[in-house]
Amino acid sequence: MNELSLKYGCNPNQKPSRIFMKNGAELPVEVLNGKPGYINFLDAFNSWQLVKELKAATGLPAAASFKHVSPAGAAVATELSDTLKKIYFVDDLELSPIASAYAKARGADRMSSYGDWVALSDTCDAQTATLLAREVSDGIIAPDYTEEALEILKTKRKGNYNVVKIDPNYTPEPIEHKDVFGITFEQGRNELKIDEEMITANIPTKNKELPPEAKRDLLIALITLKYTQSNSVCYAKDGQAIGVGAGQQSRVHCTRLAGNKADIWWLRQHPKVLGLQFVDNIRRPDRDNTIDVYISDEYEDVLRDGTWQNLFKVKPEPLTDEEKKEWLAKNTGVSLGSDAFFPFGDNIERAKKSGVQYVAQPGGSIRDDNVIETCDKYNMTMAFTGIRLFHH
Repeated sequence: MNELSLKYGCNPNQKPSRIFMKNGAELPVEVLNGKPGYINFLDAFNSWQLVKELKAATGLPAAASFKHVSPAGAAVATELSDTLKKIYFVDDLELSPIASAYAKARGADRMSSYGDWVALSDTCDAQTATLLAREVSDGIIAPDYTEEALEILKTKRKGNYNVVKIDPNYTPEPIEHKDVFGITFEQGRNELKIDEEMITANIPTKNKELPPEAKRDLLIALITLKYTQSNSVCYAKDGQAIGVGAGQQSRVHCTRLAGNKADIWWLRQHPKVLGLQFVDNIRRPDRDNTIDVYISDEYEDVLRDGTWQNLFKVKPEPLTDEEKKEWLAKNTGVSLGSDAFFPFGDNIERAKKSGVQYVAQPGGSIRDDNVIETCDKYNMTMAFTGIRLFHH
């Protein structure tokens, strides 16, 4: 089959819609369940490339959680701490390596991952399917599925959950095309290989230390950025993206957006958050929203109007600004990647507030000296990759 008709394009009024192979070749994907749409396939193909490259670069099973053609989270399989298991709501599950990768990818920014598209580098097993069965999600792409996993996934969304299988050996043509306003654009595919050499060849800062965990996390950040709508910045720690700032017109706004997400990820691990006593039978999305409100300044309104009684068994004490500041100061060893150069040192100043110690960016700004000087002020290690990673 070299063509697949879709219900509609980006919006219901955009018809007809289909995916097809211009050269008459067979499509490299098979729909095993459901009926994926136009945006679903955009997410599927971008996310598949991300996890395939993450697996190749790190040697570890990889997963991504995509929304609107950008990753909400991406991760490789590493051991999850008890705290992370709790804040990702998987402390009651036995997790295989690929399941743990997805738990981390979704857990980084659970609010953004609501209704996500899932990508797995490895075969989807029953443990991953069990985790996914209880989350709100639009679909999944993977190179294969066990029989048990497929049966579990087919029970989602009243039997309409989108399940796509992709040929892992598929290689696209080296030249790609895109139509905009009736005009065809053509370019060479971004076949750039992101590896350790890219982040170790040119380190202009005084501190040149890059431990193995930092190298891994910088690879995760850069590969994530390769498939994130630009401008974009990604914070990473413990084998996963912890904050992605996508599609901003200003570089420092990317850094702030991603940094705020990284801060929320860390604040969710605060003892007060872990100790919240929710009412029985609260839905996971409501719990996610409530935690986000509790961490934010909006919680004072919840206390004032009494709605906390609909959410908690016991009235929680607020997380004060001083407590937040003290807890955030404990987050260290964070890695940061940028898809283009930092034009000013203000990006580094903001990154420092979220525990960044390691930075990878292309370099090439007329103010590189200022950026290097700012990194040196905080004893950060910064690599110049020499490569821009714009994605549109």
